[in-house]
Amino acid sequence: MLSRNQIKNITQLKYKKYRNTSQLFVAEGSKTIHELLQSQIKLHHLYTTQLYPEVADVLQTKISKTELKKISFLTNPNTALAIFEIPKEKKINDKKLIVALDNVRDPGNLGTIIRLCDWFGISHLVCNTQTVDCYNPKVIQATMGSITRVAVSYLNLEEYLRTSTLPVFGAFMDGENVYASSKLPKQGILVLGNEANGISDAIAQQVTQRISIPRFGDLKVTESLNVANATAILLSEFMRATIVP
Repeated sequence: MLSRNQIKNITQLKYKKYRNTSQLFVAEGSKTIHELLQSQIKLHHLYTTQLYPEVADVLQTKISKTELKKISFLTNPNTALAIFEIPKEKKINDKKLIVALDNVRDPGNLGTIIRLCDWFGISHLVCNTQTVDCYNPKVIQATMGSITRVAVSYLNLEEYLRTSTLPVFGAFMDGENVYASSKLPKQGILVLGNEANGISDAIAQQVTQRISIPRFGDLKVTESLNVANATAILLSEFMRATIVP
């Protein structure tokens, strides 16, 4: 049986300050947990209604569905909740295309962007410190395990872009049509901004090429694309440029 203190310690991991203090994060759902178990990310403890044969007994506790509901962050809990250690940030690989996020706040958007990076072979995602924490339970859930294959770094984005030798592409409504732009490079930094306000002025000053996704509707009155949708389209165009002679 879970103690009141155990329940408190687990549920506090919903908040960034407790994740930072403990250096732990929560993952739920069998697919996400299995992906994490197969990665280099270290398991701290597993709470499950069905024991995992691949996990040592000392690292897992069998609990009831009622207990799982008390610690789960999901409306309809799966069969397990796992706590993992937050890995150390990896050195940024500037030999490939890098995606950078400026003030992306929605956990679902960040989780989807991490999945998109995984799909398109982007190994590193860099974020300014105001972007939502990638170890937020909702982000982890939305990544569907892709967090194990995409490194995420939080940094002073303005300084990083200013000191980088890579070309910096920014997604703007008034940028150059990405479908008509000159050949996109294999190496560079693609910056996407906040859901409501786009790329901030300070970050915009570091952009070397402004690109956009044109509207094709007859009225052309749609205000903007969801940032995750925009990421998918732009990454598709960057990847196309690497394979089309």
